[in-house]
Amino acid sequence: MKKISILLIAILASIGVQAQEIKWMSMNEALAAQKEAPKKIFMDVYTTWCGPCKMLDRNTFTNKDVIKYINTHFYAVKFNAEGTEKVIYQDFTYTNPNYKKGRKGRNSQHLFAHALKVSGYPSMVFFDEESNVIAPITGYHTPEELEIYLKMIAQDDYKKLTTNDAWEAYQKNFKGTFSN
Repeated sequence: MKKISILLIAILASIGVQAQEIKWMSMNEALAAQKEAPKKIFMDVYTTWCGPCKMLDRNTFTNKDVIKYINTHFYAVKFNAEGTEKVIYQDFTYTNPNYKKGRKGRNSQHLFAHALKVSGYPSMVFFDEESNVIAPITGYHTPEELEIYLKMIAQDDYKKLTTNDAWEAYQKNFKGTFSN
């Protein structure tokens, strides 16, 4: 009986943990989902060798506030900027023709990452409900640092921030609620 209780607790705990993850999908899946139910896209552009990318996965994308907000307001895309995924975006097929299989460390940049003008990792790219690029942000961000961008994009506040002074005022007046 004791073993069954322990097993049941372990199963319930694992279900709870699984339920609290970002619902990652491919870009093609997100684009298809947008056609059914329009929603913005949040894309994590990473590489396998990038230390700050791994920190984002470990520290930021496991935060319950970040998970809930992204899952509610965005289709979340995990995209390997040096991978081989075929992406069909705005009537063009993007691949990574110079990818070297078996290569350790850095590899060729995927043409989709290049088209998005991603120049550093990690980068997070936001797309509107019609799949148009809104803005990328580069670098590691804590949950508290990422919150302003998530909310600014989800709430369409970015449309009003047309000057540096407007952005400075927005940052100054922003009251975050996410915790580490």
